[in-house]
Amino acid sequence: MWQTLIAVIGTLAGTGIAGFMQHRASRTARQEARRTEGLTAVTALVEALADHRRAMWVREDLRLRQEDWADARTESHATRSAITAPLLRVQLLMPAAAPAAQTAAQAAYALRGADGHPILNQLRTDAITASDALVTAAGRHLSA
Repeated sequence: MWQTLIAVIGTLAGTGIAGFMQHRASRTARQEARRTEGLTAVTALVEALADHRRAMWVREDLRLRQEDWADARTESHATRSAITAPLLRVQLLMPAAAPAAQTAAQAAYALRGADGHPILNQLRTDAITASDALVTAAGRHLSA
């Protein structure tokens, strides 16, 4: 009788421990997948911001020099549009980094209409700084 009871308790304990370990492994895998998705989203956003910053600098430089900037304007529209999806992904996957992502996007958009090359260069520097702050915020989020 006691041997049967001990065997049953041992089996139940083993099953419980195995279930707990499986649940924990599953949760860890989900967290790792979320981190990977977040890293991919931030990488895509930072890349899109860099492309837009470059396109906007070229566009505004041409405009300020009173050269034909129609092609540069078309490219800047495409690069701005390319920011939308990764920005949304960062905001949804990393709410803690969402304000830094918004600030970085706004800083890249702000290059439009600069009143001169010194201002354009300062706006570009500000946009790079905001992008770096996004990377720092995302790093904090991913390491937590």
